[in-house]
Amino acid sequence: MDILEHNRRGWDREVEGGNPWTIPVGPGEITAARKGEWTIVLTPTRPVPHAWMPDLPGKDVLCLASGGGQQGPILAAAGAHVTVLDLSPRQLESDRTVARRENLDITTVQGDMANLDMFADGSFDYIVHPVSNLFAPDVRPVWREAFRVLRRGGVLIAGFVNPALYIFDLELAERTGELRVKYALPYADIDHLNEEYQRGLAERGEPLEFSHTLDAQIGGQIAAGFAITGFFEDRDPGADALPLNKYMPIFIATRATKP
Repeated sequence: MDILEHNRRGWDREVEGGNPWTIPVGPGEITAARKGEWTIVLTPTRPVPHAWMPDLPGKDVLCLASGGGQQGPILAAAGAHVTVLDLSPRQLESDRTVARRENLDITTVQGDMANLDMFADGSFDYIVHPVSNLFAPDVRPVWREAFRVLRRGGVLIAGFVNPALYIFDLELAERTGELRVKYALPYADIDHLNEEYQRGLAERGEPLEFSHTLDAQIGGQIAAGFAITGFFEDRDPGADALPLNKYMPIFIATRATKP
């Protein structure tokens, strides 16, 4: 299976289905951002602290695997020079739609989060990477490429899923609410799900997911050269299909600096 192509098509379908991460921001959020009152999320609900991206106006920002007309337009309205990279053309079209509506200057690039060859070394001051690397088979190249394209003193802010979620039988949890341990980490849909369920994923066009470990998520950033300078956890109050959410935060956000 061509995982990138499958997930590209999958996220185009997610746009059609109204996934919350595909719904563009409205005029009110843009107006607030133009006044310096910007709010973005990396995880479902908890806003990114302004202290994580101080002196934003005039800075070069890469929104990495961050299409959908959400983070990019808000940061552009706040005065940043924004480039949005995403695998899904439909997600990128949402950013262009908001840019046209609000007269914002946003550059959109279709591409793989793990391959940023189109950008020179030291191109950006900030990278904004909301929960999306669960769709990458290997997260370590994402961190290495982010480090390369950041300037010295630049900052990567990233959201990701706590891998503990993936040890459970999520098919069973969705049907019954029961949490039953079934899988070893790192988890991957293509390795662990039975053929019938995989066929169902393919037929529905749902993106394939990969858990990664905390060693790959946090240790991978450190191994790439970053210093972790911020951390928080978040829940998704609307995730009724994920019973683990009732017992622990299942999302993590980090701030990492390039020395």
